[in-house]
Amino acid sequence: MKRYGRCRTRRLRGALLALTTAGGLLLTGCGASDTGGNSKASDRSGNRSGSSAPLPAPDRGEGEQAENGDSREVAPDHLSTFALDVDTASYGYARRALAEGRLPAPSTVRPEEFVNSFRQDYERPGGDGFTVTVDGARTGEEDWSLVRVGLATRPAEPSGERPPAALTFVIDVSGSMAEPGRLDLAQQSLGVMTDRLRDDDSVAIVTFSNEAETVLPMTRLGGNRDEVHEAIDSLEPTASTNLGAGVETGYATAVESLREGATNRVVLVSDALANTGDTDADTILERIADARREHGITLFGVGVGSDYGDALMERLADKGDGHTVYVSNPDDAREVFCEQLPRNIELTARDAKAQVAFDPETVAEFRLIGYDNRRVADEDFRDDRVDGGEVGPGHTVTALYAVRAKPGAEGHLATATVRWLDPGTRAPHEESGVLETDALGHSVRTAGRGLQIAALAAYFADDLRSSAPSMPGTPHLDELHEWAQDLAARTEGEDVRQLAEAIETAGRLK
Repeated sequence: MKRYGRCRTRRLRGALLALTTAGGLLLTGCGASDTGGNSKASDRSGNRSGSSAPLPAPDRGEGEQAENGDSREVAPDHLSTFALDVDTASYGYARRALAEGRLPAPSTVRPEEFVNSFRQDYERPGGDGFTVTVDGARTGEEDWSLVRVGLATRPAEPSGERPPAALTFVIDVSGSMAEPGRLDLAQQSLGVMTDRLRDDDSVAIVTFSNEAETVLPMTRLGGNRDEVHEAIDSLEPTASTNLGAGVETGYATAVESLREGATNRVVLVSDALANTGDTDADTILERIADARREHGITLFGVGVGSDYGDALMERLADKGDGHTVYVSNPDDAREVFCEQLPRNIELTARDAKAQVAFDPETVAEFRLIGYDNRRVADEDFRDDRVDGGEVGPGHTVTALYAVRAKPGAEGHLATATVRWLDPGTRAPHEESGVLETDALGHSVRTAGRGLQIAALAAYFADDLRSSAPSMPGTPHLDELHEWAQDLAARTEGEDVRQLAEAIETAGRLK
């Protein structure tokens, strides 16, 4: 085991998992079985050396599941289950608001998106799927620790080795997009991206204001880049925002020009201030449900603008099998359109979910930080009809837990398992990792860079969205700023320096 309790990982592959659903077999890995098998904590005592398979999670008792977000005694319910989420828009939008001299609205602050805005150095798998890293460190509050569950996919392949892409850009050209840093920023970035995509990639462009219009049908880039540039340059803002019509037309265009063997994706660029037509995310999603389910077309949401419909964009992406980012300046836009999107066009996992089983013999209570609208019922972990998250190559996903250990407890603390479907075959796979109590000997302030920055980001989000901190050992903003500054100086990390600046600004505004 590496320093700070980095876990071991184990694989449970397709055929065994299929048998689990069909026959109710208990898998070695955390989580309740689909058929209600019962494996008590005492049955697991012989596995705590870590030399055998991951530890099975006992089932919940009837009626004993706690409400989402609450601290809870783990004896009746020691499971925590959530859909994976690689969104980062909340942190980007918060930085934009702070730079403009205002605090972000608490409803737009999602701690998991703050945490996942920072890349982590988790070990990567050799092929598709995930590695699982579980570690943790003590907080300043007695018996309380932060436990980090880290999931990582393989690095992105060089551009020439990935499948071709068929990208349908759905671009908001409503009047609000005339503000500098909205449509103009998108046009500049799309122009550069067009030159970086491969000749065998294809692009279509749909615009929407009062109505939606396909201004460029799906066009192969090889020999046609000038035509694509002309379509991008011709975009002008006008009228109101019928986002529902834009999304529906975008998906219809993507389905009509579906390319077999390619990654088919809709990229929505908008301030998401819908004011015409369908403005409800569920209604919009229902209209494109067939395209999502039958053809596997995913949604990538790019938010822009100082006024931004955060809730609508986030719900569209979460329920539309995709994720969101937010761009506020040319550097952000270039990173998203010219680096992230071309590099991470393909998917490595569909409907990915994680489940963490805390050992009732060592854990008194726990709480998942964030993921409030990504919670999944524990019994649905291995129900592959239940929606999870879509993850591409090169991604890391981090979840933080506040965990109070029982005084003097020793041994196994938690087992974390991720389950996902192969994007092509839809075969299920799992990977697990474990954490022992002796891995929590260090203070979070002396932990490795990755755990420290995850803690900093989560503490900052906790402060922004609540006047009463809910995380154990929450530092005052002044102390948090000093901590971030020190970490930035020691690691020479530009991302940590920007976090320190945002914390300092928030402290002044408060």
